[in-house]
Formats: sequence, structure tokens, C-alpha cells
Amino acid sequence: MANLSFAGFLKGGWRDMAFEHFRDGITIHWLLKGSPAEPSVAILNYEPGASVPRHRHAGLETIIVLEGTQSDENGDYVAGAVVLNPVGTEHSVWTKEGCVVLIQWDLPVVILGEGK
Repeated sequence: MANLSFAGFLKGGWRDMAFEHFRDGITIHWLLKGSPAEPSVAILNYEPGASVPRHRHAGLETIIVLEGTQSDENGDYVAGAVVLNPVGTEHSVWTKEGCVVLIQWDLPVVILGEGK
């Protein structure tokens, strides 16, 4: 994998990447796809109104919002926000207008239920 420019991500460099289906309303571009016991890094592109149901973090999750606004029960995170979700925390995620995030998972999340 080639090194990537963070400034390039902030300027929309992710737009030329190939995305695939991840879940309803969300596509993904894997930068590093780890095994179930290894970290993963990806770009998630949320369509307006997309959401991820309540889930628990088995490992640290780090999110950098590149575009739009991502929300959870703790607030709204706009472009440039850095969100850390430590081991054991739970939340659901949604976006009203759509968003793009750079995300790193130490371990996959555990989905707890559907809906916000």
C-alpha cells in the first residue's frame, strides 16, 4: 500500500477511490482490511439519512470526519472532527445530509440492534 496524504483526503482526494457496498446507504473503500483479530482502516461514504445500528466497540475506533456531519448520541461531528470510541463504548451512528469519514478499527464492532 502506498502512503497517502492526509491533506489530500481533506481536499477530497477520496472521491477518485473505488467504493463497494458496506451496508444500506454506506459504501466503503478499504485502505487496510485486517482479519477479525487485526486492525482495519477505511473510508466510509454515507448517503443522506444512512445509519449504523447500536454497536459495541471491542477495540478502539478512531474517526476523522472528512466531509458532512456524522452524529451519535453524544453529538454532531463536522468535517475536521476527530472522534475516539474506546473499548466497551456503545452508540449508534447516523447522518442527515450524508458524510465521509476516515475510520480505523482495532477490532470489528459488535452490532447490538437495528435502528438508532
